[in-house]
Parts: sequence; C-alpha cells; structure tokens
Amino acid sequence: MEKNTMSCLVLAFGLVIILVLNASASPSDGITCEEALTQLITCNPYFLGSVPSPSPICCKGVQNVSQQANTTTIRRSLCECFETAAKAFQIIPERLKQLPQLCKVQVPVPLDPAVDCNTVP
Repeated sequence: MEKNTMSCLVLAFGLVIILVLNASASPSDGITCEEALTQLITCNPYFLGSVPSPSPICCKGVQNVSQQANTTTIRRSLCECFETAAKAFQIIPERLKQLPQLCKVQVPVPLDPAVDCNTVP
C-alpha cells in the first residue's frame, strides 16, 4: 500500500512539473525550470514530510542546481519555478527552507515560497 502511495506521489509530482513548465519562462542560456525540477525530484519525500531528512541523492541534486544558478536571470527564473512548484505540489515551506542547511549547500536562490523573486540578486 505504501509503495502504491509513493508511486502516486511521484506521478503527481511529474504532472506538477509539466504544469510548472507551461507556466514558467526559462532562461535561454542556463538551467531551465524543467532541468532543475528533474534534478530535485528525489527530494519529494522529504518535501512532503514522508522522511525526516533529504537523501544524499537529493542533496546532490541541490548542489547541481545551485552550481548552475550562476546569473541573476537564471536565479530569478528558478525562484519563480520553485515558488510555483511549491504551491502546486503543497510542499511544506519549512522543509524547503531547511534543505540548504541539511544538505550543507549554499544556494543562491531563496527556497521560500513567500519571497519576491524580483529581489533575487
């Protein structure tokens, strides 16, 4: 039964990714919303509260996305992407905010669904 629930969650997350992609502009010369969400899909159980901490694979995805967020345009685009995904998938905001600390990764994009993405440097 738990495997069935997890499969449904992964499928639902995939559908949210498609919705986010259609709603988000992506930078032309850097990581896209789709690429970032794909790299962070392994964080889903942590984001939804199914597990107490992010997996090493999740943290590797966070590190990869962080390294590719190297311009203001990309960071703002990712900020909007993450906001949309967090709201659409009902990610626990506190889990999102704690992710950089738990993964020991400094992220240039605020992981807070309430942040104004226009202020991201």
